[in-house]
Amino acid sequence: MRSFSTSSADGVQQLLFSVGEVPGVLWTPHGAAGTRPLILIGHGGGQHKSAPAVLHRARRFVTDLGAAVVSVDVPGHGDRPVHPEFSGIATANQARLGAGEDLITVLTAFQARVAEQTVPEWRAVVDAVQALDHVGAGPVGYWGVSLGCGLGVPFVAAEPRVRAAVLGLGSGLANAGDAARITVPVEFLVQWHDERVPREQSLALYDAFASPDKSLHAHPGLHADRLPEHELDSAVRFFARHLTS
Repeated sequence: MRSFSTSSADGVQQLLFSVGEVPGVLWTPHGAAGTRPLILIGHGGGQHKSAPAVLHRARRFVTDLGAAVVSVDVPGHGDRPVHPEFSGIATANQARLGAGEDLITVLTAFQARVAEQTVPEWRAVVDAVQALDHVGAGPVGYWGVSLGCGLGVPFVAAEPRVRAAVLGLGSGLANAGDAARITVPVEFLVQWHDERVPREQSLALYDAFASPDKSLHAHPGLHADRLPEHELDSAVRFFARHLTS
């Protein structure tokens, strides 16, 4: 793990780092010492590790829970270079969509391929961050919707340190198999009028989770519409129950 810069504001310390070729950012309480929960936030498509929505959630989790929060750039996003293979797939996908192929089929197949790279990357990041004295090997949570869900479901399924996950705006078309391996508590978010992920696909993914402790939170709106702020309040309470008790 290579550290690049630190800064602090309003009681939250920020560390920019990289693990191998993966750039990331870690937020912790200012002056933190000792072990604490770690929450990994997966950003959405076209966003990056410190996008405003990621930063907003990270600060709430740090200040309300005393947690450490980490986010990294997925391939082809943020500070990562263009990924030749994934860029080629994206170009081919545009042609497939132009030929009338179903959007959700194209997106889920692409996300499944990207997850083959991001799952081991994210596990290595968790290893590196938990080696820090002011983070430690505490329980891990995950938050991610849209692309963050498409990549997050296989990560949560593969990572036994994750104790709870908030997911959403994702499809059962590609992730149902991984979801069936997830038994930790899940909050799942649905935009009821989502034009990118058909409602029935979101419900299929929710149904596939094997967790006996799962809840479905549905709101009117399109895929990119902002989630209600009270959903962040709910996520704080959810992680408090499962990561800090």
